Amino acid sequence: MAQEINNRIDFVYIFDVQDGNPNGDPDAGNMPRIDAETGQGIVTDVCLKRKVRNYVAAAKNYAAGLDIFVKEKAVLNTLIDSAHDTPEVKAANDKVDAARRVMCAQYYDIRTFGAVMTTGKNAGQVRGPIQFTFSRSVDPIVTTEHSITRMAVTKESDKDKERTMGRKSTIPYGLYVCHGFVSANLAKQTGFSQDDLDLFFEALKNMFDQDHSAARGLMTAQRLIVFRHDSELGNAPAGRLFDLVNIRRKDASKPARSFADYEVSVGQAPAGVSVEELI
Repeated sequence: MAQEINNRIDFVYIFDVQDGNPNGDPDAGNMPRIDAETGQGIVTDVCLKRKVRNYVAAAKNYAAGLDIFVKEKAVLNTLIDSAHDTPEVKAANDKVDAARRVMCAQYYDIRTFGAVMTTGKNAGQVRGPIQFTFSRSVDPIVTTEHSITRMAVTKESDKDKERTMGRKSTIPYGLYVCHGFVSANLAKQTGFSQDDLDLFFEALKNMFDQDHSAARGLMTAQRLIVFRHDSELGNAPAGRLFDLVNIRRKDASKPARSFADYEVSVGQAPAGVSVEELI
């Protein structure tokens, strides 16, 4: 039987991007997301969850109990409906709750991040034990647009026309910080186990190496700092623990262009909380 999670966990995930676009905004011509007031870059929680899903799919090849619910070309209602065709659900008095348990057992991302499964045959709603904040860059970012040229055309009738021009948006460098939370109470409700948590942290460490593209430049996981509480409900406020992580630019007189331009330190955790640096 899989080992249960009995301790609340909070974590700080630090990653960077060089000459790339970590998370384009479709409402702004796919330019890097930015806080208009501070100039800091933003990466959404959904963006990182997508990369975790993709890593688990690649590493486990949709194995039993490690399938991915929200994946490319998935028809979600069909997947929800299929849970109602299982013997466990057919024999259950509360079919919604039984279908929810079947979906949690089958799909890694449901028991990790949760899901709303009321759009087809009702399988209820699941609150996931792991949640992210938006990631925010330590310093303001500078967005740059580059003109690019396409040297081929799509139709025979266009082959004598001028080659088309396009645009590509990047930032020279950005160091981003994400805060995350693992609820032991919700983990018990979804069946999220210690093995699932180990796989999640493995994904955070390695997922950028499975997600390279010309648009994203060089993205690298730099630090993963885990605060593990001695109790299920926790021994200190998450915000107090996150304040223990100090990120300082070594030379503020010039723009940062690599992680080596920063210094990361972690303060002393309060009683009842242990600190582990996985990266």
